[in-house]
Amino acid sequence: MVLALGTALRALAMLGYRPALWFPDTYTYVVTVFKPRPDLVRPAGYSMFLKLLEPFHGFGVVAAAQHLLGLAAGVLVYRVARRAPRWAATLATVPVLLDAYQVELEHLLVSDTLFMFLVVAAVALGRAERRGAVVAVGLLLAAATLTRTVGQPLIVLFAAWFVLRRRVGLAGVLLAAALVPVVAYGAWFYATYQRVGLVGANGAFLYARTMSFADCARMDPPPDLKVLCDPRPPERRPPSQEYIWAKDSPLVKLPGITFTKENDDLAGRFAALAITRQPLDYAASVLAELGRTFTWSRPVYPDPEIYGYYEFPVTEPGPPGRYPARVGAEYAKLYEQGAIGTKIVEPYAGWLRAYQSMARLPGPVLLGVLLLPPVAAVARRRRGRRPAGAPAWLVPWSAAIVLLATPAAAAEFDYRYVLPAVPLACLAAALSIGPNVLRQSGSNRRAKEFGDDIPPNVRL
Repeated sequence: MVLALGTALRALAMLGYRPALWFPDTYTYVVTVFKPRPDLVRPAGYSMFLKLLEPFHGFGVVAAAQHLLGLAAGVLVYRVARRAPRWAATLATVPVLLDAYQVELEHLLVSDTLFMFLVVAAVALGRAERRGAVVAVGLLLAAATLTRTVGQPLIVLFAAWFVLRRRVGLAGVLLAAALVPVVAYGAWFYATYQRVGLVGANGAFLYARTMSFADCARMDPPPDLKVLCDPRPPERRPPSQEYIWAKDSPLVKLPGITFTKENDDLAGRFAALAITRQPLDYAASVLAELGRTFTWSRPVYPDPEIYGYYEFPVTEPGPPGRYPARVGAEYAKLYEQGAIGTKIVEPYAGWLRAYQSMARLPGPVLLGVLLLPPVAAVARRRRGRRPAGAPAWLVPWSAAIVLLATPAAAAEFDYRYVLPAVPLACLAAALSIGPNVLRQSGSNRRAKEFGDDIPPNVRL
């Protein structure tokens, strides 16, 4: 029933907003489709996804494919969570299948839905013991990393999971499978820009993150870094992203484009100095950004323009304004082989807007979902039920924490960064409830495999 309702919502999105919804990043991805080269800001994984669908010459096909990925992610969550009671497995799928903002994100031409599916698929295979399945996990994590760089720490997390289970050989297999594609992409990036890495904007984004607290009077930066100082007090400064894109940003006013090696290195040095000289301020700033994830309301942030992209629009969006987007729009017309834009069709669009005003996962509920696994584990220990080995919820729970914390630490909070972590958090919560005794074999060996003990006197 939940899957059917989720499918109906996605059908409404396809009917109400034709063929898809656009985001500023979309145009950069489309340019990479026709001019294959690594981008300095975003890895090319999503562009390769668009390239696979290019023969259909329709962004509607891309939106439909992303909706199918969203449904598939829900099915995977249910399949893995069936180790828990059926009601818990079903409940775990509700945010990914029925959250209006999840449906809207799938209809946006951005990388997050593809990234979410790749990570959920990796988690679904994460408990495998066969080498072939572990290789698949590594390749999925590599694809996720090349779709969004926040996937990098997940490779380490999964390798640590196999080490924790005393499967060091499988950890090596996973690392090899994941790192070969990543290193190959890094070699392509180096050949293009003579720079090491997957993107060339890490220093710039970390600089922007530190500008929420950086105080040059306390930092005492060397002369070459003082050019990046902002004399305004932190409470009067704009959101972090403005220090990357706004024309009056000290970084943007430097000679050359923002993401040259010289500018990015300079920004990285400034950020490192700010963090080492003001570690408590940095920690407080990260916690403040992370705290935005768990607010009950959905306040406008970081600005009305970006916030508006995550709402189903009332009026049809206008043509792209900024110069790079206008260039990308010409390539988008070539991709579509016709005019581009979004046509709003009523009453379907109105139904979705009304649904979006009511159906979402509030921040405090997500916080409760994240707290459930460790609280349940502590409760089991107090009752003397110690799990034999690592609990099944540990990987999806840790992955959700990483996906929520990394943007807050390295860039800034964004509502669309939260959604890929939600299915993992819900899966972890379902698994923490414990296996469904009625659907497991009667042996303790089977129960311990999933991290919970079933008393030997239980009969099916």
